[in-house]
Amino acid sequence: MPTYEYECPKCEHRFEKLQGMTAPPIKTCPRCKSRRLKRLIGTGVGILFKGSGFYQTDYRSENYRKDAKKEADSASAPKSEAAEKPKAKTEKKEPKGGKKKAGA
Repeated sequence: MPTYEYECPKCEHRFEKLQGMTAPPIKTCPRCKSRRLKRLIGTGVGILFKGSGFYQTDYRSENYRKDAKKEADSASAPKSEAAEKPKAKTEKKEPKGGKKKAGA
């Protein structure tokens, strides 16, 4: 719901009122009871982002977070010994026909 600013031209009382967009403007000043209250045109409110930030994943479901944690844990777990062994070196094979002899 937006906050509207009002001013009374008679007593110069200024105040803000939280109202729904479809609510009719207030007509009576709460201080002097004058019926000439005016709703002012505001500049709007800037958005303030405080804290570590806001990300798309901040509001994911609990199940999604549990699955993501399991996946991250399994990715950081030590790998099996078979995966850690280096591959054996393969020997270079000579092309068919062998080496050419000089002067032959």
